[in-house]
Amino acid sequence: MSLLTLALLFLAGFAGGFIDAIAGGGGLIAVPALLASGVPPQVALGTNKFQACFGTGIAVWRYARAGLMKTPCLWLAVVLSGLASMGGAIAVSVLSKEVLKQLIPWMLAAVAVYTALNRHFGIHTGPRRMPWLTFAILFGIALGFYDGFFGPGVGSFWTVALVALLGLDLRSATGYTKAANLASNVGALAIFLVNGSVHFVAGGVMIAGQLLGARLGSGMVIKRGAAFIRPVFLTVVFVMTLKLLWDAWRG
Repeated sequence: MSLLTLALLFLAGFAGGFIDAIAGGGGLIAVPALLASGVPPQVALGTNKFQACFGTGIAVWRYARAGLMKTPCLWLAVVLSGLASMGGAIAVSVLSKEVLKQLIPWMLAAVAVYTALNRHFGIHTGPRRMPWLTFAILFGIALGFYDGFFGPGVGSFWTVALVALLGLDLRSATGYTKAANLASNVGALAIFLVNGSVHFVAGGVMIAGQLLGARLGSGMVIKRGAAFIRPVFLTVVFVMTLKLLWDAWRG
């Protein structure tokens, strides 16, 4: 790879880490950047998981220090998400993604509409509509498997579920989401590593950008809270929806 390509991958890692720490969706930047650099699709997915683990890890560490990971049964959601993502990554080779490619954009569009219409979404804590244990088991398995199998929008689905069903504010929901995301990233990465689907040079350069971007992004969340997260979250979901609809239409 040329120095220019590596420099662009560093910037993509920085931007992806910054956005991912706040609202998820960093893969929207990282995966296209890897594909544009000439990395094969399967290797691009594996390399994205590789570099994302480091940025998400920094965000998780900072959120934990800020006290945003004290929710009951979070450890169970993390463990199940990691294990389920390994199953999802294995299933990639035997199951078709075509239905998901058609369905997920519309699910994300529903998330965007729901969030936009609910002006107080995640600004303050709300009523809990599901037991902590049930939530951890159900969503840990379902969203962990989805992240390993396909992935786009998983952070958005975690955030909406946490706010709507557990009554968390967006600040606390972001901490929970990043912990679960880190587990599913690590689980899926293990399978990609076994299959040799990681470009370590590209991934290493992006990790440098990820660490810086994730540190800055998580700092913004900790300092500015839910009022800052909401518009970023909506923007990321909207852009992700448009991109996936375009991909589905073009395909």
